[in-house]
Order: sequence, then structure tokens, then C-alpha cells
Amino acid sequence: MTLEDFFKRIELQYNQQLPFVVYRKPNKTEVKGLLQQSNELFFTSEFTEQGFVFSPFDDREETVLIPLENAESISIPFFTSNVVETSHYESQPVLKAKNHHIKMVKRGVEAIINDSFKKVVLSRKETVSLSEANPISIFKKLLDKYASAFVYCWYHPNVGLWLGATPETLVKIEGNRFSIMALAGTQVYNGTMDVKWQDKEIQEQKIVTDFIVDCLKPSAESIKISDTNTVKAGNLLHLKTMISAQLKSDSNLKKVILAIHPTPAVCGLPKQVAKNFILEHESYKREFYTGFLGELNLETTKTPRSGRRNIENRAYAITKNSTQLYVNLRCMQLLNSEAIIYVGGGVTLSSDPEKEWEETIAKSLVIKSIL
Repeated sequence: MTLEDFFKRIELQYNQQLPFVVYRKPNKTEVKGLLQQSNELFFTSEFTEQGFVFSPFDDREETVLIPLENAESISIPFFTSNVVETSHYESQPVLKAKNHHIKMVKRGVEAIINDSFKKVVLSRKETVSLSEANPISIFKKLLDKYASAFVYCWYHPNVGLWLGATPETLVKIEGNRFSIMALAGTQVYNGTMDVKWQDKEIQEQKIVTDFIVDCLKPSAESIKISDTNTVKAGNLLHLKTMISAQLKSDSNLKKVILAIHPTPAVCGLPKQVAKNFILEHESYKREFYTGFLGELNLETTKTPRSGRRNIENRAYAITKNSTQLYVNLRCMQLLNSEAIIYVGGGVTLSSDPEKEWEETIAKSLVIKSIL
């Protein structure tokens, strides 16, 4: 199968209004597709099936599944060209949106002062009119521009069409070993990774890390926490900590997901109070923005490293079930000839409402720059 054949096959699936997901993992060249053979809507609640999941922000709502057993799997290597052409788009006037967002952030800070919660993540959506709204073309541009992100295009005729390039892993589980990324704090990349982080960002990141560790204690043992590093995602820098552990024998994936989703990186702390504030004060429904997506219980085979001494060991390849889920950030929904872009930021006691607005502008450029 050539690259052209691969994308023609995706186009055909889309034109026939059949569900599919096409995606590439961070820093990989292989682009994978899972093409569902009917337009039936499948859900998972136990996370025991094999396939690809797409889950909303609100954990009371159902997680959509493209089941492996009901789909065709295809894949192809994709090498980036580093040439990203942009099409013309028109943004809606932002003054009204800016005033609303600043007012909402001020309310968030007031609630923190009143001890309602420690942190809340407040977001907004922005609608952009497109001259070209071909999802496959947009997906290719995302692939070209964001090699270190999880890049995807997901479609179901009864749900919608979403694309994104997210920098954040929710959880990776292989066998009984798993790792989780705590990603928080944002500043614009200005040519150097050697930057100074303010107390606001450092505290914001610590809240996320501490929450994840506390949530994992009942389900995990031998928890390890990495140093916190600065990482680049598109035009932005973030603080990242990796948490790894081993699942206890009486634990499972569902237990881990219920404990951590949504994390303080996309919701707040305490989780339920912050979530209630979001549902009350954000002027729209997030749907799948800040939810999660990815491979569920797919088999991976690891072979020992090649070499003369290891020739006989290659027969002993290890096959394990692997789950890799990502937080749905830097994403958009395509609706007719419009892109609905979703952006947000963490609000803490020391948040400056004007700077929080500017942060959402910077984050929106991740998607706008390829439109």
C-alpha cells in the first residue's frame, strides 16, 4: 500500500460516512488507521475490550469505542516534509470572548480565595471559518508540523469529526507496569528551553503530580516520580513529570482511569468541586475536549535486541496487552466549513486574568497555524 492509497482508503471511509480513526504516536513514523465496518455506535464502560477509545471530559458520559473485532486495521510510514501550507481562515471577533473569559477567571480566583478549591482549569471555544475543510488535508498538516505530539483524526457519523495534536499522555499500561504524565504550566517558546518558571506554574504542576500520586496509591505499588523537566510542544513550553508504578494484582485499568480522569491538569482540585464550577461557569459544553483517546488493550510484541548472541532469543518474543491513552488537548471539531477550536488554562491563587487570556491565544495558534 502506498501513502496515496492509504489516504484514499481513509477518504473513502469518510465519504461513505463510516467511523474511523487515523493517528500517529509521538516521535514515531508509523501512521495507523482503524476503519469500522458499520456505522453502529459502540461504547465501553469496563475498558476490557480491544480497540480505540474516545472519551468525553464529563466522566458521567459514555466512552465511544471503535472495536478491533469490527474494524479493518491499516498502517503506513509517514515522513514529515516540514512544509506546511496554510489555508485562509477568518476568526470571530474576540472582544466579547475576551471579556467573558477574564470575568470567568476572576470568579475562579475569588472561589480559590474563599477556599472553594485550590485550582480550576477554565476554557473556551473559538470558531474559525475555513476555505478548505478537508479533514485528511488538515490531518496531514498536523502530521508534518507536530512530530512529538499524538496526532489524530477521529470520525463517527453519529458523534462528529475531531482532529488534534496533543502533547499530554494520560496513561500507558503494558502488562502490569504503567506510567502517567503530569503536564502543567505554560509559557510561549522563544527560542530557548532554558527558561525561568514562575511560582504560579511550579505550584500548578505540583498540584497535578501530587493528585496523581495520591490517586494511584490504592491501585499501585512501587511508585516512582521523575524529576520535573521543561518540554516543548509546538510553540509552547510546559513542565513535565513522569510517574511510573506497578499495578496491584487486584487492580485494573478501569480503576486507574476512574481515579485520575479528569486530572487537575484539565479540571482542578478537589476534582468534583472544580468540575461543578466548570460546568456552571463555562458558557459551552466541552464534549470531547479534555477527555481522553487512544489504543485500548492492543497486543504489542517485544523481541530481544538483535545481535549474534541473541539470535536464539528472538524466538522468545514477549507479547503483552498495551494501552496508550492521551488527553485530548490542542484539538478541534470540524463542523461543516468551520473549525471549533478548544483552549484553556489552569487558574490558581496567583493567576492574572489578562495573562490567562493571553495563554489561551497562544494555545489556539497550535491549531490555527495549520488552518
